[in-house]
Amino acid sequence: MDDGGDSQRDLAAGLDSKEYCLSDRDIVEVVRTEYVYTRPPPWSDTLPTIHVVTPTYSRPVQKAELTRLANTLLHVPNLHWILVEDSQRRTPLITRLLRDTGLNYTHLNVETPRNYKLRGDMRDPRIPRGTMQRNLALRWLRETFNKNNSQPGIVYFADDDNTYSLELFEEMRSTRKVSVWPVAFVGGLRYESPKVNAAGKVYGWKTVFDPHRPFAIDMAGFAVNLRLILQRPQAYFKLRGVKGGYQESSLLRELVTLSDLEPKAANCTKILVWHTRTEKPVLVNEGKKGFTDPNVEI
Repeated sequence: MDDGGDSQRDLAAGLDSKEYCLSDRDIVEVVRTEYVYTRPPPWSDTLPTIHVVTPTYSRPVQKAELTRLANTLLHVPNLHWILVEDSQRRTPLITRLLRDTGLNYTHLNVETPRNYKLRGDMRDPRIPRGTMQRNLALRWLRETFNKNNSQPGIVYFADDDNTYSLELFEEMRSTRKVSVWPVAFVGGLRYESPKVNAAGKVYGWKTVFDPHRPFAIDMAGFAVNLRLILQRPQAYFKLRGVKGGYQESSLLRELVTLSDLEPKAANCTKILVWHTRTEKPVLVNEGKKGFTDPNVEI
């Protein structure tokens, strides 16, 4: 966006801007465009706010994952991003990233104790990653908003390694209690989904892994009305005594019954979220001491 002065300087070889010539033979005017890296996201006084809760932890692809997610969230009106780090303190990397996105955000942190962290053995009873971080976000919402709050809102748990259609956010915005939809690439299937009858009611779960779970659904497959979260202060993700795949059920059974669920995404026939994961980078050439400069943020 041009504002005169230095921004109009002639950029050699056009490296920092694109030049569009209006005439090939006789250049009458040159229009320069530059990227705006931060901008206020769209906001409306009439739409419910979507509170997107994202737990995150330090790893080589963390910034890449969060940058991709932020670029999606920037297109969603009335969005508040609650990013919760699994760390002793809020890190400079995440602080800068959030500031630079231009999104409305809240930055929290809580470290999962080492003896609680999930190990590779699925029989090990450690809590799943992100549980304490999601619970901290729920506590923050309850401490920030009064249960009689008139400001409508929706709570959605969006992990940083998934891919989200913009349509998904508009689908969930009308959630009265708990809305649900399919999620692709989970449970060893192309997708898992709620089963919906001809009357538009959820009656079961299209999944192979433990289909008799109370709510056999992925974390990315549901959203909750904020008012319900505020009215049920006992509803949290259980930390201990919960088998793998039952985290979602431990929260949802405190909020709704099966008959309360609201199927979205064309009665759960459309895929609007994918459980994708960035490939773990191969860094074998870094060696023990590191080949590249560790001060360069990736």
